[in-house]
Amino acid sequence: MNNLLAPRWFGAAELEDRARRLAQFPHDPPGRRVPASINGLDWDAWREIRFKPDGNLLDSPNSRFRLQAFHLGHLFKRPVRLNLVRGDVAEPIAYSANDFDYGHHAFDPPLPADLGYAGWRMNYPLNKPGVMDELISFIGSSYFRLLGRGQVYGLSARGLSIGTGRLDNNEEFPFFREFWFRAPEEGADPANDKLVFHALLDSPSITGAYSFELHPGDVSRIDVSATLFARRRIEDLGIAPLTSMYFIGENDRHYNDRNRYDDYRPEMHDSDGLKLHLADGRWIWRPLRNPQIQELSYYHTTDLRGFGLMQRDRDFSHYQDIDLAYQQRPSYWIEPKGNWGPGRIELVELATKDETADNIVVAWLPKEAIEPDKPMTFAYTLHAGLDFSKLSQLGRVEHTFNAPVGALGAVREQKHHGARRFLIDFAGGELDRHLAKPESLQVVVNVTGGKTIRSFVTPNPQLPGVRAILDVKGFPTDTIYIDAHLRAGDVPVTETWSYRWKVE
Repeated sequence: MNNLLAPRWFGAAELEDRARRLAQFPHDPPGRRVPASINGLDWDAWREIRFKPDGNLLDSPNSRFRLQAFHLGHLFKRPVRLNLVRGDVAEPIAYSANDFDYGHHAFDPPLPADLGYAGWRMNYPLNKPGVMDELISFIGSSYFRLLGRGQVYGLSARGLSIGTGRLDNNEEFPFFREFWFRAPEEGADPANDKLVFHALLDSPSITGAYSFELHPGDVSRIDVSATLFARRRIEDLGIAPLTSMYFIGENDRHYNDRNRYDDYRPEMHDSDGLKLHLADGRWIWRPLRNPQIQELSYYHTTDLRGFGLMQRDRDFSHYQDIDLAYQQRPSYWIEPKGNWGPGRIELVELATKDETADNIVVAWLPKEAIEPDKPMTFAYTLHAGLDFSKLSQLGRVEHTFNAPVGALGAVREQKHHGARRFLIDFAGGELDRHLAKPESLQVVVNVTGGKTIRSFVTPNPQLPGVRAILDVKGFPTDTIYIDAHLRAGDVPVTETWSYRWKVE
């Protein structure tokens, strides 16, 4: 028997020890030379190779979980190993060409018998009994995507990031090189279904032992725990990174004049904002943007309570895309387990001229660097859902618009060079108790790098809620940071709206 396919003793402690020992040697990426016949496949040709729909690598035909694999080819040329764990023994899953439908492709010579897989997905009757929907997939570096009920794929999560936001194009992409799957736990009630699996992460700078516990549902959740072993000192390590796309939206409509983009869709984004819960109790909403050049934003805190990239706008009329269904893209909320200590949330916003690029990255960066002789352990839960309005009792930001000062039609209104008007709609939560007396509300505004010309609030009965209007003046060479929230007396009644702006 091929030694790679021989059963091996397996447990979480053994995986951690393997990651530790692997980190003591220079990085040696696994893999083989991909045959020329699949090396040159483009996206459409590669997608034609599909795992047979009734196949299940879990070798359990009656299970509600169905493990299927992605074929090597196109961008995915690095094989990953898959294993089934029974008790304390892991048995490798051998590649078989018979598991795939190759469409019109005919390979001569035949593909190697030990070719391997590019990644995997788990199907599950998420939306209807007996209908196997894709629940989660892992393919490409450490990227994975998870769905809850009624959702379609949008943003991605990652196991780890190193060097995001650099301008030297030297970001490092750790990858999951091997996975181990335990038999799913299933009972009479699907609400108790659970899948446990493990993964070995590797890269030139670091290794890691990961454990995952997946629970499908309306809001699917996955519990993640990891121990990392650095090969070198790393100062820009990103924990629980998320990647998304934001091209155009209600607060960033530059496409008409800057990119000359002509399209019927008013908005195109997988996520429209970053939500944060910081150690001081503040809830922050930061609308995403598609900047002209790359921009970095930081939020420092000592004990992060949660963060996520959210798709708040669920109105189809704002997208008008029948096929891509942006209104059904999930939001991902990260809830740390334990105290992650001091550090910062880093938001990277890249410029993009179309909706095909993932131009948004967010991650938690610890203040202290990870050292080769000091393993790092962390854990968190990722929630994938459509509605996270109950996370906080505070009123939340529903809309963000901006326009030239004086854009409300007041012809005598004073013009201010280098000024911009921001209109923020707040609704829901504690704010609802104050709508009968909106005069009791005050808007609290803080501006760095500019100044507030004026600010006021006015009822917005269409929500119902309140619209805060801010006129802010800045200078063309400065970045202006603005935050605002509503208070009743000394008590905050809304989350804090946070924004970054440059005079153009």
